[in-house]
Amino acid sequence: MRAVGTPGPDIRVAEHRVAVPGHPAVRVRVYHPADAGAEPVPAVLAFFGGAFRIGGIDYPTTDAAYRSRAVDAGVAIVAVDYALAPEHRYPVQVEQGYAALQWLFAEAEGLGIDADRIGVLGTSAGGNLAAALTLANRDRARYPLRLQVLEVPVVDLTGANLDLRATRALGIPRFLALRELRSVASTYLADRTDARQPYASPLRAASHADLPPAVILTAEYDPLRGDGDAYGAALRAAGVDASVVRYQGVTHDTWIFRGALPAARRWHDDVVSALRRLHS
Repeated sequence: MRAVGTPGPDIRVAEHRVAVPGHPAVRVRVYHPADAGAEPVPAVLAFFGGAFRIGGIDYPTTDAAYRSRAVDAGVAIVAVDYALAPEHRYPVQVEQGYAALQWLFAEAEGLGIDADRIGVLGTSAGGNLAAALTLANRDRARYPLRLQVLEVPVVDLTGANLDLRATRALGIPRFLALRELRSVASTYLADRTDARQPYASPLRAASHADLPPAVILTAEYDPLRGDGDAYGAALRAAGVDASVVRYQGVTHDTWIFRGALPAARRWHDDVVSALRRLHS
């Protein structure tokens, strides 16, 4: 953060704890836009990245991004500090996300949030959880989610859509890339057969109809670019408004380096533009 990041602005945040039936409670932090007045604001339920096993809403890069996005987009970022694997495995994280979604809609008025303008946001593993949450919501309560923004998402834990041309271009041997990517799934899933379940691998859902409009961001030098491309195609085939943008010349975690890379600043601007769609 000190060398190549961009610190987030000082804005109002509030900590909450949400009960999750049958699973550990989850901490949720609400980042309020700096200019939020008396009128309720749009919001996104946000899920950080970290291969399901590292990260959290207290990480400096994650916290800074949420602060900046809240201010620049004029939306509340409702960040979910979901449990990490392997101590907690699938479907704990999905159920924590769903409980947070229920809580957000129930408490929206008191939080100063417009319940008619809520979306989801997720990065990498968090993109998996955000996408899974849209499926769970469609299958259960059908809250009126307006948008899903997925950054370098992993949406198929079977690995069938990995694009290893990306790592080969960086000189990374195929076996090393596969070993790392398979370790992510084996850490998160209690059984490898769980990878075929739609809430673990949203791309494998029987149907992608009736899901929120999607904005998907991928990176050229990221084997997960194939996941993002395939998910966008699956959504469009089901009649969902979905766009996929690939950033050339960058890697999986480019968004972190906003203090150094023009592409990271453009990435931020594009995420902000996507989140601003919630104002319409």
